[in-house]
Order: sequence, then structure tokens, then C-alpha cells
Amino acid sequence: MTSGDRKKTGLARGLTNYGDPAFSLYLRRSFAKSMGYSSDLLGRPVVGIADSRSGFNNCHRHFPELIEAVKRGVLAAGALPVEFPTTSLGEVFLYPTSMMFRNLMSIDVEEMIRAQPMDAVVLVGGCDKTVPAQLMGAASADIPAVQLLAGPMMPTSFQGERLGACTDCRRFWAMHRAGKVDEKGIDEIEGNLATTAGTCAVMGTASTMASIAEALGMALPGTAAIPAVHADRLRAAEASGKRAAELAKSPLRPSQVITEKSVQNALRVLLAIGGSTNAIVHLTAIAGRAGVDVSLQRLNELSDSTPVLVDLKPTGQYYMSDLYAAGGVGAVLRELKPLLHLDCMTVAGITLGEVIERHTPWVDRSVVRELKNPLAAQGGLVALFGSLAPNGAILKRSAADAKLFEKEGRAIVFSSLDDLSARIDDPTLEVTADDFLVLQNAGPKSGYAMPEAGYLPIPAKLARAGVKDMVRISDARMSGTAYGTIVLHVSPEAAVGGALALARNGDRIRLSVKERRIDLAVPEGELQRRKAAWKPPVAPPTRGYAKLYMDHVLQAEHGCDFDFLRKA
Repeated sequence: MTSGDRKKTGLARGLTNYGDPAFSLYLRRSFAKSMGYSSDLLGRPVVGIADSRSGFNNCHRHFPELIEAVKRGVLAAGALPVEFPTTSLGEVFLYPTSMMFRNLMSIDVEEMIRAQPMDAVVLVGGCDKTVPAQLMGAASADIPAVQLLAGPMMPTSFQGERLGACTDCRRFWAMHRAGKVDEKGIDEIEGNLATTAGTCAVMGTASTMASIAEALGMALPGTAAIPAVHADRLRAAEASGKRAAELAKSPLRPSQVITEKSVQNALRVLLAIGGSTNAIVHLTAIAGRAGVDVSLQRLNELSDSTPVLVDLKPTGQYYMSDLYAAGGVGAVLRELKPLLHLDCMTVAGITLGEVIERHTPWVDRSVVRELKNPLAAQGGLVALFGSLAPNGAILKRSAADAKLFEKEGRAIVFSSLDDLSARIDDPTLEVTADDFLVLQNAGPKSGYAMPEAGYLPIPAKLARAGVKDMVRISDARMSGTAYGTIVLHVSPEAAVGGALALARNGDRIRLSVKERRIDLAVPEGELQRRKAAWKPPVAPPTRGYAKLYMDHVLQAEHGCDFDFLRKA
């Protein structure tokens, strides 16, 4: 799009090139009128509405009503709302994993924003990879954008306890594997875990990314935690449409909102809410589109000085609807105020400091703790380095067993997800609770595209014996709804010949959270011998998106984005 196109508004933006601009606009307006629009509406600024709904995305089933509310807000503010479809990433419906298609969706969002005539856009999404993809695409397109979140599910009352996907689903499945819940029981639980529209009800990846979107300043203040089925969610949609219409006339672009300072604010919030490990990968990718580097060493510095304040599952006891009732992300921001860059601009048109000042002072202290009285003195995530992970690995210490933080163990190695599936419950598997389970070849270039397989199951015979946690290590990811002493995102990954690929059964591995280290205790000469014999685990794909992905995807510390999409 030329600089002249940027100065034009509404349907006059980015005209299809027929060699005659006046004819192009005449033809565009003519075809637009075939949809019943009046000349008055067609003369207004255009607000695009990026719709990521799909029959394969349960989180987004309420979007028709949500988008109608966005349209209300746009029209009331004097602009023309035009919705358009994008790729939809239903977390549990994609093979091999939704992570493979996050970058594809980001390209779709970016190109459709850029190619179609809109002065601003409302990004409507919620499911795990959807919000990162939308923010990545919007950051690259860099026209005014407002992120509207799907909102979390409501928990369900079931036989005297509250359930909410998917931390509770993992808890019951572990009990089923241990023989404590039978087939009939697990079938009944299956129908009571996720019963409303919206994203997972806990502080999983979707809720973490919603919180980050608000902390970054890309979602309107107070909108991250509103339950999907709450009337306030519709009012947030209307307000988002209205604000996008205002931005269409007085632009504030993502590049002015997503900055080094706002990314640091988002990291503080991620650490304080005990958020998902996935968020490090996604936030790094979003920041990379804006030319901002996210260093794992810097993450550790921030983690050491950012306490955990929010008591939500999977690390605590409450749900996202409780956080909303307790004061929402705004209450967390207010507690973190001494640690934040308050001069960061938000899409609301005011600074983060002004957002905090305007936030209601009431808070439920059982859900959101005071800064001086935290749940934990240090942040929920920590980066590890060492001979096993020279470029870094991630541990969610707020979801782990501190008794396992300083430990040396024997490696029980699985060479792939297929190998894991075949052997993890084998009664003859030689394994004890003191061993370290190691999964290789589950990273970005593994052929599995870095699935949420890092939550290695406890071997069945140990689970039946009452073992609930043990150290698990991989180059895979883990669902934000999961828990345990699990080292993830090991880089370089095994599939490119990283040190993880060289681990063998019986090797000793040393973990020290205190020293931020994870080391493979094998002599250098032996490692070099193994390295010389190493071969890539999969043949490279020869066509289609799989080839594009494999040729260009970066490692976890660079957000697993494509190398040609990051801003220099």
C-alpha cells in the first residue's frame, strides 16, 4: 500500500488496480451496493472485524452475538463495520498441533488487514493460538487495532465441586490412569468439564494471552477476564467497536502500543498471574513483529523481582470468573504499579498509569494478593540454561514441586512421541520416581511441530503406586492448564541436533532451579562421538505449508515465528 493510499479512508483505501483509480472506486462502490449498503454508509471510515469462528472451535461458538455487539459500537461511532473471516485455530481439533498453524493464521490476518479497505480493525479471538496470531498479524500490518477476547468459560457445579476445563480434566484423567476413576466415571466427568462458550476457565494459555493483551495495551482496560457468557462481554464488544471507529479517525497504531516497555509490563503480568509457559513463546513472537527482543536472561531478572499474586488454577484454587469478580487484570496491574512502565500508551488512548488510576479500587484479596503479601516471592516462570539447554529452557515453578528443584536423576529417554506412547505404561519399563523422564524430538522442527506433549504422563505403574510428580524434560510445550515439575522448550531442540538429542538411557542429568541450570553430565568426548553419529529424525517435507513451516520456523527462544516475518 502506498503512502497515498494510507491518506485515503474507507472504501477508497488500497484500490484494486485497473489502471484507472476513479473507475476502481466506482466499481468497488457499485459492488458494495449490491449488498444493500447506502451511499451514506459507504462514505464512512471502515472498521474491519476479523472473525475467527469455526465449527471446529468450541471456544468461539458465541461469536455471532459478540460480533453483532461490535457492529453496534462501530455504527454508533459513525463508521461502517465489515466483518471478514480468517483462519480459526481450535486448540484440540488440529493435527499435529495448533502451534504449527499459528504463523499461518498470523499471515492470513496480516494480509487480509492490509489487502482489504479498512481504517481500523477489531480482532475477535480467544482460543490459545488465535490471540497471538491476531496480535502478530496486526503488529505487522500496523493499522489501528483493538483486541476483543472471547472470554473464559464459567466453571460447572458437579457432585459438590466446581469443574472447569482443562486443569480439572487433567486431574481426573490422572486419577483414571491411576485406577481411581473407572470408565463410567470418566465418561460422566467428560460431559461436565466444559459446559459454556468461551476459553478454558483457568489461567491456561488462552486466559494468560488475554491478560497479556490487556497488559500490553492492545485490549481495552478491564476486558480480559470477563466471562464469555456475561453481559459485560457484549458491552466490551460494543466498546471495542466504538473505540476502533474512533481510532479509524484518529490513528493510534500497534507500533505505538507494542514497545519494549509495554512488553516488559506484559512479562511482569505474566509472572504475577502464574501464567502459561506458552505465553513466553507467543509474547516473544508478538514482540518480534514489533522489533522488540525478549531475552530469557531478562525474564529471569524480572521473575526474581515479580511475585505471584493471583491464586488461580492450575497453580491455585480459583477460576477466571473469580478473577473478574475480584477486580480483573486491573487489580493485578494496580498491585504491580511500582514495577511497571506507567507511561505506556494503550488502545484506549490513555496511558497505563491513567488506566490504573481510573480502575475501581475494590479487590478480593483471596484471589488477588497484595504486592507485600504475595503467594510466592518470585515469578511463576524461570528460564534454565546449561549443557542440556545452551539457548534456554522454561520451567513453571509455580506449578511445580519445590522438593524436586535441586536434584540429580537418571535419564529415562523416549526418542519420539510414538516411542513415548508405546512404552510409558509398559509394566517392564525400568523407572522409579527419582528418575528424569526425557522426551526427544517434539520441538518445532521435529515433524510434530512442538505440541503440548511436555506434560509427560507419570508411568502407569508409578501412578498406581501414588506418584503424582517427577521431573520431566523435553523440547515440547505444555498446556497452560497443566502442572508438574516439567522442563520445556529445551533449545536447541533435538531435531536439529541439540544436546537433548544426545541424551541416552542411564545418563545423569542435574537440575538446579536455584542456579538456573540444567546439565547433561556426560563427558565431552562421549557427546562428540554421539554427535557424529546423529541423524535428523525426519525427512524434510517437499511441498505446501509444511515445507514453508519447516524451512523457516525459528527455535523457541525466538518465538517459533518464521524468520522472514520478524521485524529487523
